[in-house]
This record gives sequence, C-alpha cells and structure tokens, in this order.
Amino acid sequence: MSYDWSVVWRNADLLWEGTKVTIFLAVTTMIIAVPGGIILALMRLSGIRILAAASATFVEFFRNLPLILVIYTAYYILPVATGLRFSPIATAIVALSLNVSAYNGETFRAGIASIRKGQSEAGYALGMSRTRVMFEIVLPQAVRRVLPVLASTWVSLFKDTSLVSVISVGDLAFESMRVRSQTFRVLEMLTAMAVVYWLLGYPQAKLVDWINKRYRVSE
Repeated sequence: MSYDWSVVWRNADLLWEGTKVTIFLAVTTMIIAVPGGIILALMRLSGIRILAAASATFVEFFRNLPLILVIYTAYYILPVATGLRFSPIATAIVALSLNVSAYNGETFRAGIASIRKGQSEAGYALGMSRTRVMFEIVLPQAVRRVLPVLASTWVSLFKDTSLVSVISVGDLAFESMRVRSQTFRVLEMLTAMAVVYWLLGYPQAKLVDWINKRYRVSE
C-alpha cells in the first residue's frame, strides 16, 4: 500500500477552515449552554411546580436522546413542523445548545444543592432576599464547585461537534471527509483529522485535570 501525505498539505487550508468552525461551534454552544443550564437549575429549584416540571421535562428529554437524533430533528423535522428554517451552522448551534444546556442544568442543580442551608439562612438573617442570597451567596460557590464538571463537558462537546458534519456544516470532520471522498486518500485524511483533534483536545484534557485539582472541594 502506498501513502500520499502530500494530500494533507495540499488541503491544509480546508482543514484549517474546518478547525475554526469546530472551535466556533464549541465556544458559541458553551456561551449559550452555561446560562441556559443555570436557568434550568433555578427553575428546577424554584419551588414553583410548573417551572420545576418544565425544567425536569426539558432536561430528561434532551439528556436521553442521542445527540445526532437531535441534530437530524432540528435540521429536517423542525422546518417542516414549524416553518422555521435555519442555516446548517445555526441549526447545529441550536441542537448542541439544547443538549449541553440539559446536562449543565443538572450540573448546576447539583452544585447549588451541595451548598449548606446554613449559608442561605445566614443571608436571610441579614435581611437579604431569596434572590439576593441565591446570586450573591449560593450561586458563586456553586459555580466554583461545578467548574471541573463544566470543563469535562467542554471537552466532550468539542469532540461531539464532529456530529454536525452530517448536516453539511463545514467543520473539521466535514472538510476531512470531503477531501477524503474527492481524493480517495482515506488513511491519510482520517489520520490528519485525528491528529488535529488530538492536538486540540489533549491540552484541554490536561487543563481539566488542573481544574479538578485546583477547584476540588473538601467538606
């Protein structure tokens, strides 16, 4: 079997453009999914039955669906059912954000629940409202506690963005597969894609290890 690695260098510009799209998708999704997760957690813990039920339904629905099914549904079924049609990249962001927000909702809920009630009671004793106690006392501590989990979610999200290639979003996976189909250099392009994902993912994984050590909470 002969190898032709020059195909990678000839198409390096396409791989770079795909890499930028992958990074954009991951960053944009997390920017949306972090506040989305906080809102879902606050709804679940609000004590208002309809809000708690809506949050629980959303979380359980999207956490238990395969991400690729959510992507397909958003791209093929949503336009037919609602008349709303988005570009492939906007559809990808919507699908990824729904999925990650559901996971972040449970992450933040666990973080908030882990804060001892005595701290909230101390805030109430000082005359603080429930909202103020939540945003000034409880939530800052909860965010610190869930940082390691959020970092792990980020790493998983970065890899999961490759699934959006099925709806022709020009990310790293899509561009690599496109060049592969045009040149028939399967091994070379799959290897190049794997190397790029690894070079981007490994530092993130080590950062997660550092965050786990730095923000580990011991009661």
